[in-house]
Amino acid sequence: MKNVLITGATGGIGKALVERFHNSNFNIVASGTNNEKLKFLESKYSNKLKSIKCDLSDKSQVENLASESEKFFGQIDILINNAGITKDNLFLRMKDEEWYDVINVNLNANYLLTKLILRGMIKKKWGRIINITSDASVVGNPGQANYTASKAAVEGLTRTIANEVAKRGVTVNCVSPGFINTDILSKIESTRLESMMEKVPLGRMGEVNEVADLIFFLSSEESAYITGQVLHINGGLTM
Repeated sequence: MKNVLITGATGGIGKALVERFHNSNFNIVASGTNNEKLKFLESKYSNKLKSIKCDLSDKSQVENLASESEKFFGQIDILINNAGITKDNLFLRMKDEEWYDVINVNLNANYLLTKLILRGMIKKKWGRIINITSDASVVGNPGQANYTASKAAVEGLTRTIANEVAKRGVTVNCVSPGFINTDILSKIESTRLESMMEKVPLGRMGEVNEVADLIFFLSSEESAYITGQVLHINGGLTM
């Protein structure tokens, strides 16, 4: 029985991950910032899931997340750094707090939580770390200098950690989604959304369960020879 920690567990991809791992009989620690949504997950998956509220911009809360996670089920075997925020603005108009807030949650919290959880994986000589990045790191979305920088940095961080721990039985990879059918895309104007879809060779948005399936594979024994990679799931948007 393996234990998985999922940050951003109440979002679209996060909820799909919780369901995917629960259906495969994993113990799950679900983290997020919305108490009501976390309690709903606990009630729905009560036999295999514990939730922890965590503001990833707060170092002490990240440290608490790591320590409390292991109190529930024991050592975390699989860490999925799924949480992320956006605070968009054109670069010359971007406020310092918009830059630092996004970097702190998307990059610095990833660094800290991974460091805390990784120690146990190395002792156990087995572990899977999957970081969720974005195709924004490839195409450089206008108005997202902070978000793009954070995701590109996580991809570089992933390769370095993967190199350092490869001989310890731990793999570290990124999954980089393109246009995925979540609440965020549902708020985009229909004409703009159509224009976005025209750039996707497969001609459609991806579904959260498709992303969850890829992440689940990277968490498995079958993915043992894959590490330090960025796997794009985007319908061919970036070939």
